[in-house]
Amino acid sequence: MNDDSREVAEDYSYEVGDRSAGEAALVPPPIPDYLQDTYWWAYLHPNSFWFFEREWVVNLILWGNMKKLTQAVLDELDLRSQSSVLQVACVYGDFSNRLASHLGQTDSRLSVVDVAPIQISNIKKKLAAHENVSVHHQDSTCMSFPDDSFDETVVFFLLHEQPALARRKTVAEAVRVTRPGGRVIFVDYHGPKRSNPMRYVMQPILTVLEPFAMDLWREELLAFMPADIKPDQLSSNFYFGGLYQKIVLTV
Repeated sequence: MNDDSREVAEDYSYEVGDRSAGEAALVPPPIPDYLQDTYWWAYLHPNSFWFFEREWVVNLILWGNMKKLTQAVLDELDLRSQSSVLQVACVYGDFSNRLASHLGQTDSRLSVVDVAPIQISNIKKKLAAHENVSVHHQDSTCMSFPDDSFDETVVFFLLHEQPALARRKTVAEAVRVTRPGGRVIFVDYHGPKRSNPMRYVMQPILTVLEPFAMDLWREELLAFMPADIKPDQLSSNFYFGGLYQKIVLTV
């Protein structure tokens, strides 16, 4: 969503499996231009699910690192009972199922937002077995949740798909909706070491298929965070020769 006004963001939300009578009356947010123009083939076309919605495919795309990166997120979630966690954007594969199951161990809840109706429909089906999940049709750059709504927020491989302005807004929103003392966990691409041969394999692939990802090679994630975020609020881990990063921000 390009409008900076949070008041225009509609929360087109419901529990997984629920088709409430009021749902049809709500107006969903528009598909952002960058998603429509650059990623329609991966997230908006019906046939994309046939290919991408398989754990082995996602693992192949991440060069065998999907399980490790998913576990890296779960290991960070040391939650109190009945905590509330936000996942910003849907993720192909088993990530959301594993996250919901992990949260269920502490009677905690998972909220998932996405801007694409087709992704909302898919994740409802995928997470139907979980009773601790709600889905919200919102744009990550202008969410309608009140400030400090969640104990922890997870942004898993979303930022590399957004142009710089949308990325900054998404990060700012993730920080805004996370309570003071809570954490925002980012997992995404990162510029690999020059000694890593994957640097020379991935650069042309990302340049062609995921052009916004190169921003994360050129700049550290701190560059896209609000100005009041300080380096000592961050902890960093890097994987697969630096090609992937996990940044944990304590709000």
